Amino acid sequence: MNIKSIEPIAVSLPMLKPVIMAGEEVRRADNVLVRIEADTGLVGWGEAASAPVMTGETLESIVSAVHYLEPALRGRDPADIAGALAAMDGRMYGNHGAKAGIEIALHDLSGRATATPVHALLGAKRRSQVALLAVIGGGDFDGDLRDAEKKKAAGFTAFKIKVGIDTPESDAARTRAICKILNGLLISADANQGFSPAQALDYVRAVEGSGLDFFEQPVEACDLAGMAAVAAATKILIGADEGIHSLDDIARHHERKAARGVSLKAIKLGGIRALVEAAKLCERLGMSVNISCKTGESSVACAAALHAASVIPNIAWGLTLTHSALGEDVTAQPVPTANGHVDSLNRPGLGVEVDEDRVRRHRVPIATRNVA
Repeated sequence: MNIKSIEPIAVSLPMLKPVIMAGEEVRRADNVLVRIEADTGLVGWGEAASAPVMTGETLESIVSAVHYLEPALRGRDPADIAGALAAMDGRMYGNHGAKAGIEIALHDLSGRATATPVHALLGAKRRSQVALLAVIGGGDFDGDLRDAEKKKAAGFTAFKIKVGIDTPESDAARTRAICKILNGLLISADANQGFSPAQALDYVRAVEGSGLDFFEQPVEACDLAGMAAVAAATKILIGADEGIHSLDDIARHHERKAARGVSLKAIKLGGIRALVEAAKLCERLGMSVNISCKTGESSVACAAALHAASVIPNIAWGLTLTHSALGEDVTAQPVPTANGHVDSLNRPGLGVEVDEDRVRRHRVPIATRNVA
């Protein structure tokens, strides 16, 4: 079996409601699906989100990059994923989101060809169920409190509060109120780089003792000194997200005492194999892990994240799946969740079936040009 074609398909998916975070409001989810067809007619699917403030990639750049990478992969055995990754790196630097979309599709195709779930291609399964990290991110005080109560009643045991969208004092007041509702559960806050070091220090001092377990990316991703200063000033564990794009980034954060844990995304690292390797490094360094999808990714990317979460050594900070925030998914049957948890998928490949009629309905035209 060989790769016959690789097609990037840009889609814009409706959100049930806007997600408000520092520097970004997500009202529609702009993603690229990657469709890989083998010469046998078998098809595998991958996905990568547009994330210009996180990865530097847009719909247009991802589509162009996938087109540019296709000649290095066409005719190859899709099961040789390591070889495909090397070929992509040899042809194009960076562009981790585009490469992740292709890599996920190769795993789906290889799993379908061998009747093997993707998690079995990544390693031995360590868990059959994972706690989901529920995001509370409307930016509205009363609305966020109602959302916290609703999600707690639905069985969620882990939460992330979006902050950095108001003053540290206002965000801290909202955080303390939410923590009272969620008392005893795993609670985090995520500033998405929205605070200066001084503002982040004001925030952690104001929420100390409220029950907040960890605080993600309080300052700019490049500011390791600022991250370390915040970490040294509080008992609340500090996590890194936008600052993590490689194994070296994880090691640097650990060495500088800038983070005690990380949020890992396939689009930042170049795929789910790299994500698993990053989680193994975190285990060796004693760092906690959250696996996360970008806001608004469909069941394709969410299934891939779930397969990785099933095999990594630890996932103490939960799994963030974002397909449930969509008004319409690209699969007829989205990844099922219940009581704030998700069970591993054991069907061949990713274990989800893309509905190509839905894909066509939400497809957006992208004008592409050769990049070299």
